[in-house]
Amino acid sequence: MVAAGETRRQIVDAADSLFYAQGFTQTSFADIAAAVKISRGNFYYHFKTKDEILDAVIDKRLSDRKELLAKWDETADEARKRIECFIRIVIVNQTKIMAYGCPVGTLTTELAKIDHPSRDKANEIMALFGDWLESQFNELGCGENSRDNAMHVLGWSQGVATLAQAFKDKAYVEREVSKILSWLDGVIAGIQ
Repeated sequence: MVAAGETRRQIVDAADSLFYAQGFTQTSFADIAAAVKISRGNFYYHFKTKDEILDAVIDKRLSDRKELLAKWDETADEARKRIECFIRIVIVNQTKIMAYGCPVGTLTTELAKIDHPSRDKANEIMALFGDWLESQFNELGCGENSRDNAMHVLGWSQGVATLAQAFKDKAYVEREVSKILSWLDGVIAGIQ
């Protein structure tokens, strides 16, 4: 028998994958229950509404992204390398991005379209990225341009993810990564 906490985790993991692959609005309780291989009654023991599941998925995604950023903070010894880690994520996750888009961008866009009450909570993930990137640019010495540079990289990543999903073109993604890294070199050269 699986412990209640483990079942809940499996439900959240399955919902996370399904929301990413087919969208929040297109995913049903039945889809999630089938993925976890539990009865709907057992499912309702853990989550009464789809919105409760959505909130748990957003919490998971936020936690996962915080862990990723903390890992980059620990393993990359300078801000430029940490920004590069963020930029290169579109290559690291290229197969999934080409299939489904950015897991953060697609969810925030979908929730905005339907004016869902959890939209602001989902936007916390984008804010996390923006704030983290801003701190990296601050460390580089960009000063008052740090926020603009952070939003440029964040916007770039969303645009590349969207076009990668639309056109399924790996070479395009690689060219764009090369171009944004050249832009980053220019930013750094401009402050030295």
